[in-house]
Amino acid sequence: CVQQTAWSLQLMTQRALEAESNVEKLEQMIFILQGELESCKAENENLREGQTTDLETVKHNIDFALQSLHKIITGANWSIRQLTSGTESLQFITEVLKSTGKISEVEAEKE
Repeated sequence: CVQQTAWSLQLMTQRALEAESNVEKLEQMIFILQGELESCKAENENLREGQTTDLETVKHNIDFALQSLHKIITGANWSIRQLTSGTESLQFITEVLKSTGKISEVEAEKE
């Protein structure tokens, strides 16, 4: 019975030592993680502060892009109007040439 008690005491002592060792390791991990948490908080704050600047830059870029698109659309509309006008002119010239051709045929028949 004494032997069994001594053995149980030795086992409990070993478990206690392992538990203390684990507690020390966990305390070190907690200390490291707290440092990382503080670092992450600081980085997060820096990102938030920088985000406003980034958003302003993005807004400026979007405004610039919209102005450029507006110029491109205006230019495209002008080109389309020019093409339409040119097409109408070509159709008119075609009709005049057809009429001239018909007039020439009628005059040739008269002769």
